[in-house]
Amino acid sequence: MTQRTKAGWQLEQTYTKLPDIFYSAMEPNSVASPELFILNEPLAKELGLDPEVLADEEEILAGNEVPEGSEPLAQAYAGHQFGQFTMLGDGRALLFGEQITPSGKRKDIQLKGSGRTNFSRGGDGRAALGPMLREYMISEAMHGLGIPTSRSLAVTLTGETVMRERLLTGAVLTRVASSHLRVGTFEYAVRLTESENVKALADYAIERHYPHVQEHENPYLGLLQEVMKKQAELIAKWQLVGFIHGVMNTDNMTISGESIDYGPCAFMNEYDPSTVFSSIDVQGRYAYGNQPHIGGWNLARFAESLVPVLDDNQEKAIELAQNEMNKYKDLYFDAWHSGMCKKLGLLEMEAGDEQLIEQLLNLMHKNKADFTNTFRKLTIGEVPIEGEAFADWLKRWNERLERQAASAEEVREMMKRHNPNVIPRNHRVEEAIAAAVEREDLSVMERLLDVLRDPYAYSEEQMPYCAGPEPDAGPYRTFCGT
Repeated sequence: MTQRTKAGWQLEQTYTKLPDIFYSAMEPNSVASPELFILNEPLAKELGLDPEVLADEEEILAGNEVPEGSEPLAQAYAGHQFGQFTMLGDGRALLFGEQITPSGKRKDIQLKGSGRTNFSRGGDGRAALGPMLREYMISEAMHGLGIPTSRSLAVTLTGETVMRERLLTGAVLTRVASSHLRVGTFEYAVRLTESENVKALADYAIERHYPHVQEHENPYLGLLQEVMKKQAELIAKWQLVGFIHGVMNTDNMTISGESIDYGPCAFMNEYDPSTVFSSIDVQGRYAYGNQPHIGGWNLARFAESLVPVLDDNQEKAIELAQNEMNKYKDLYFDAWHSGMCKKLGLLEMEAGDEQLIEQLLNLMHKNKADFTNTFRKLTIGEVPIEGEAFADWLKRWNERLERQAASAEEVREMMKRHNPNVIPRNHRVEEAIAAAVEREDLSVMERLLDVLRDPYAYSEEQMPYCAGPEPDAGPYRTFCGT
């Protein structure tokens, strides 16, 4: 296994400190003819990598070679997929290790679509170019929106095709994350029936993400509290920009509180809590309006997994877990309500604000108003919805703003910081993917990424990207891309 380090790789592999049941050491699967398709130069620099040198390291970015310090492995985990428990694992991903950045941060470097592993379960372990470009665009857009997320360093062509419904161009995504520890990793540990495995994993997660809870009277309870808080805040951020993950299985929920696995994800146009884009979510389990509830359901699975280490007395451990889970609803609502107040320029919350927010959302739903553009237009002083009912709401909102000890300019600036001017509109994402895959034209994607880097800029360059799809566009559907 050839190793190189020219680009500035500073890799460590701490995951191997865990019992070997948690991973499978793997050598990369080589590909026929690797060719770099797109490189995230700003992210490369953040990681301490030289973009010019990295651009020539297609062999690494495709998995033919590994950087110095890498101990490639596939992680084992489980997950509740649409509510059903399944043993899983990295069936098409390989963890190189953790890059130590110039600022001292530790970031997982993972190849997605890198070929078969011991967890592939009959799959080919490969990925197609289109879905990898989707993850690249959406993850970078989420980063621009200020939402915790995994990032995309590069997409590399493999020189091979993958067979799905038809032959597709093969590609590998280089993904960067604070870690790939998932709720499903803990479910996997507890199903092995040895509490030592749960303890080892929990200790690793604490050291990796929440070292301050080591001083907690009960560090494992502290871990549960931190993960709950992070996930409640994350899902609130999703709701505040109209993001729909599409497949909130427990194996897609990180311990770090980052968004991960952008398969059938999309952004809502018309406000409707029942909105579903994923072709496989036929029951609407992961609809926009269900995401907060599903977040709580997933966290309950995490809490159950920690029962063996929360207390030696199982009844006491279950009570501790239940007491914490009872706090989730308030954690989520406080984060969401605070965010909605900021979107409306409300510097301090007061009685009646909840009703004001709910009335606006009801009007948006009734009038099929665009979610992002409603708040964008309020921010710039335009009327987003016609009619007497909205005019009445607008009057009450303005009266509420006048009771604040803040100038109109201060209110507008706050709203600009919390209401994006642009989002990765679904039709724009599809347009960029089509140009790249069908014509090898990256210019459409690059222009889209440029306006999404600072979605709160309210610049002239962003204005063409504010419009929703044409009225006759028809229903939008997304697919897992496996």
